[in-house]
Amino acid sequence: MITWRFSEFQSDGEDKTPFERLLELFQELLIHTSGDVDEALSWLTELDKQHHLTSDDYGIADFIKELEEKGYIQPRDRGDGNGGGFRPTAKIEINLRQQALKDVFGTIKKSKRGNHNTKHGGLGDEQTSEIRPYQFGDSLDHLALSESIKNAQINHGIDDFQLTQKDLEIRETFYQSQMSTVLMIDISHSMILYGEDRITPAKKVAMALAEYITTKFPKDTLDIIVFGNDSWRIEIKDLPYLQVGPYHTNTVAGLELAMDILRKRRNPNKQIFMITDGKPTCIKRGKKYYKNSWGLDKKIINRTLNLAMRCKKLNIPITTFMIAQDPYLVQFVEQFTAANQGKAFYSSLKGLGEFVFKDYQQNKSKKRYRRGRGY
Repeated sequence: MITWRFSEFQSDGEDKTPFERLLELFQELLIHTSGDVDEALSWLTELDKQHHLTSDDYGIADFIKELEEKGYIQPRDRGDGNGGGFRPTAKIEINLRQQALKDVFGTIKKSKRGNHNTKHGGLGDEQTSEIRPYQFGDSLDHLALSESIKNAQINHGIDDFQLTQKDLEIRETFYQSQMSTVLMIDISHSMILYGEDRITPAKKVAMALAEYITTKFPKDTLDIIVFGNDSWRIEIKDLPYLQVGPYHTNTVAGLELAMDILRKRRNPNKQIFMITDGKPTCIKRGKKYYKNSWGLDKKIINRTLNLAMRCKKLNIPITTFMIAQDPYLVQFVEQFTAANQGKAFYSSLKGLGEFVFKDYQQNKSKKRYRRGRGY
């Protein structure tokens, strides 16, 4: 059974209101409880008793009332069979992603464009300092007006001023590529094995990545899937509510679903991120499961490696974030990474988000496509 040990709560902002200070802690508890508002409030009440988070002027009851008034929670429908209590709203789901983005990646300003620069100039989005003569077919949106007028004055003089095609100068631009990403999250039982909570950091990273892509790179696509015995897609709004199940690790099912999703995406730039803490232990044969939790099973491993090589042929790099460092796990990841020619990181839970962010940026900047043409 998972347990959490809490120390005295330390707020990083002295000018925050009582509501803001409690909201920060409540959101963290909400992720730990997989979106169970009542359980999170119960934990918050217990922490208040131990660490005196509230005062006589503002108590937990005031906080709950304000949560409801501000639209973060709402009464649960008594007709759903679960009785009373509260459930989270879409507003707090967005808030959770924004807070995860801040916690994991830091503050990042929203961008209006795809914002993934390539090394080639052309018909792009981002202007550079380079200027060249106008060529037939160039967009006048990037006309270097001052330089063009200067050329017209030199070539034709002030008295007979005219602006011709030969006078025009165009600013070079970089095309900003788009990316289709599938994020795979392991929800097998090992993610909470031996009382170590690995699923919560994985959820926070996924929420941060989702918020980062949808705000800074709105033209990109992000699909999120989970994998245990089987694999299925989830919506971004479902991330806070992810729970580990009594599952083995069917990496093959996750990769097959990821490849199927990316196959339907028209973007030329595609990649898979996989967050896991263990080796594959399950594959499906027809309608039956073949499982083996001990060691590295050749039947399971070979199926997984074959898919890694298929992704390589389709130019889909896989970046694996292994949050465990057992020698036999390292051996598997090295084989998997070599088969795909992708990347692998062996990180602590604390550094997981930083690795995801850095590699996403690097993959984006390496892609060299312009207006649908590869370079």
